[in-house]
Amino acid sequence: MSGPDRNDRMSAPEDTDRGQTAIRPVVFHVDLDAFYASVEVRDNPSLRGKPVIVGAAPGRRGVVSACSYEARRFGIHSAMPISQAYRRCPQGVYLPVRMDRYLEVSRAVMDILRRYTPHLQQISVDEAFLDLTGTERLFGPPLETGRRLKEEVRAATGLSVSVGIAPNKYMAKLATNAGKPDGLVQVTEDQTESFLDGLALKDLWGIGEKTLQRLTELNITTVAGLRTIPKADLARLMGPGAAGFLGNAAHGGDPGIFSEEPHSRSLSSETTFETDRKDRLGIERTLLDLCHQVTFRMIEEGWKSKTVGLKLRFHDFTTLSVQRTLKHWVSSAEELYAVARELLGSRWNGSTPVRLIGIGFSNLVSVEAQDQMELFTDEFTRQKKVEEAVFRIRRKLGETTLTKASLMESERRRRERRASRPPNGAPAGQPDPPADGPTGEP
Repeated sequence: MSGPDRNDRMSAPEDTDRGQTAIRPVVFHVDLDAFYASVEVRDNPSLRGKPVIVGAAPGRRGVVSACSYEARRFGIHSAMPISQAYRRCPQGVYLPVRMDRYLEVSRAVMDILRRYTPHLQQISVDEAFLDLTGTERLFGPPLETGRRLKEEVRAATGLSVSVGIAPNKYMAKLATNAGKPDGLVQVTEDQTESFLDGLALKDLWGIGEKTLQRLTELNITTVAGLRTIPKADLARLMGPGAAGFLGNAAHGGDPGIFSEEPHSRSLSSETTFETDRKDRLGIERTLLDLCHQVTFRMIEEGWKSKTVGLKLRFHDFTTLSVQRTLKHWVSSAEELYAVARELLGSRWNGSTPVRLIGIGFSNLVSVEAQDQMELFTDEFTRQKKVEEAVFRIRRKLGETTLTKASLMESERRRRERRASRPPNGAPAGQPDPPADGPTGEP
């Protein structure tokens, strides 16, 4: 069903009591559609309508970071080995990750969202939650606010966003997914069960393949059927962690996937994988991306921190957090990544499938706060100066792209591929990907 039709069907006026409007929680989930690929198309309109795949180059070890909806028609999705993507879509346009550019556009979008509420939780470079409870007198009904927000983002960046509106974060996320792409869907409290019953079990965010397989073995094939299972029985059949998650999700509660920020000032970013993963290469690459996201946000907002936190959620819904406080301020994304890898190694055995990974800073302090001078500098301190220079140049010149070799393919290779690409947009002169061998496949 198209976005507007779905909106009209799902929205409903709030209840009133003695002439007064009841204040109910209103949470927005905002998700930039096919973000990396959409930025590439926006910057190069000749790519419009073509299958765009952002990630490793064909013939090289690595995975798909993101892809356009045209590419998804070939069965391509994020975290897929690039060799498999190439076999499915050799005519696709394969581009390297330009994280600095995506962060620049992300900041522009988040600045728009902050105009609506100070209660914004950015959970990744392209997603955020907004608490808009009690703002109707200021902005109007939630659906009207959602339309205005979408129009502002499109006017400022040329990109489309999908918006889900619901009483809690989890339901807002499901509403967003139901309306993608370019959707706007509201699910009110009294519509929760009917909305959920219209979803397949696989559409409940956070349910992986192993969980679906186990539910099928138990002859639980619908959300409505899952809702009828007593919590104690579900815990016996699925384990306490999975039972708690599934019970909350089936009843429209918030199972806590998107946890609140700690009370102390913090910055974090996390990714929930579409399929559970245990390939170290792919997981560490995602971790590196997240480290750059939160480091540049910290620089932009004028904070510093000594405390690094890692969050992991495994296939059985077990979630753990670990943090380390250093003796000095974290100087750069490279230093954050080094600490993050150590924390990952201390809590992950390499064989347990990972569902979610996140990294962040806590106990943030203003960069203007006085601190004892350190007598010696190290490689990370020097790296911080480089990253701050990169940040200032990007802010000043806008479209200028500065590429970090450890995170992205070289711009030289990118220009050569574009120059040699045939008119149909397929990569020219690229070697066939290996049929076997390491691919980063989960």
